[in-house]
Amino acid sequence: MRLQPIYHTCYPLNGLLLAEKAELRYGIFGFMASFLVLLRTWTLHAKNPVSYALASLLVLALVIWLAFGNFQRFQTTPPDAPARSEAGSRVEIVVQQSTPFIPQQIVQGQLTAERETTLRANVAGFVAEKPIAQGSRVAAGDTLLVLDNDALPEQLQQARDELAVAEAEYAGARNLRQRELISQPELLRLQSALSASAASVAQLQKQLDDSRPTAPFDGVLNRVQVELGDLLQPGEEWGQLVDDRRLKGAAWVSQQQVGDLSEGLPVTARLLNGDHLEGELTFVSHRAEEATRSFYIEATLDNPAGKRLAGGSAELTITLPPRQVHTLSPALLSLNSEGQLAVKHLDENDTVQQTTVELVSADTQHAYVTGLPDPLRLITLGAGMVDIGETVTPVPVEEAIISQPAEQDSVHAPVD
Repeated sequence: MRLQPIYHTCYPLNGLLLAEKAELRYGIFGFMASFLVLLRTWTLHAKNPVSYALASLLVLALVIWLAFGNFQRFQTTPPDAPARSEAGSRVEIVVQQSTPFIPQQIVQGQLTAERETTLRANVAGFVAEKPIAQGSRVAAGDTLLVLDNDALPEQLQQARDELAVAEAEYAGARNLRQRELISQPELLRLQSALSASAASVAQLQKQLDDSRPTAPFDGVLNRVQVELGDLLQPGEEWGQLVDDRRLKGAAWVSQQQVGDLSEGLPVTARLLNGDHLEGELTFVSHRAEEATRSFYIEATLDNPAGKRLAGGSAELTITLPPRQVHTLSPALLSLNSEGQLAVKHLDENDTVQQTTVELVSADTQHAYVTGLPDPLRLITLGAGMVDIGETVTPVPVEEAIISQPAEQDSVHAPVD
């Protein structure tokens, strides 16, 4: 029972809390209602006159505080806003010069041999010899395969002898014709026989050559698909020749990337094992592929060691011409009203300007942009608190760091 009077003393406190939030007259009414509840409670439960006296003193103190307290808190009109400084807002800036930057484009590509061809038979015949082993390097003109020639050398010799006879007969007929000892049709008949003999020799010579196919260029006999005794038919595939001393890197680039590319740009290919090959861009397509709207490009890469790389993949790095850029934190980029990338900076009159920029390259720490004045007074802190056209008070980064307490860490946007 002694705890109940102390518990009921919370009712006046609730009235005081309401009085602070409402107008003064409503607070007084609430307090008087709580005071009446308090008196009734103490009349019913209080048995100790000392506790009654303490409660009365507490109520009296609350009445005095309410009567002479801080009435400023109950004003119906808000206080006047502090006058804005004529000097304007303070922003942190850094003066920056543009620097040369070499942009790069990185694409994934496929490596193929600069030259490769499928070897096919031109004449029918059985495989008689395989003078070059599979995987061997050959020079242009080396015999790669020998087919059964079916007595072609003897037939060719006979045709050559007949050609010699035809040539002699025609030469004698020309002399006789000059003396008008033979007719003109007889001379033409002998000339036709000479041409037929020459055609027979050429045909047999080609058949003999086709029975001994040779390498059309230097390279590696990459594959031989026949064995001794196999019968080849005209047009049948029997091998593959690859020239991998130089490689061709093929890739596809987007519509946004192709505009910066041109033949002759340096290209570096990074292989899966970390090795690199150097070369240059040799072809840029003038028409996009319909399905992907991307453009085909080719780069020629030197492979002096003859590494087995054709058919594999590589990362192609295309080095573009150098450009003058400003390097800044990606956090300082914003979008203007037209949705374009822009940067806020100050002009010579300390007026805030926003200039549209072109993003040349970017990573997690830096953005490389063009289109800004040079030198640039870049706002590094406070850009979001000022408006375009507003005159502000610039604070260089060095002064801002010195003016701050030593124990307080300052956060600045990274600027190169």
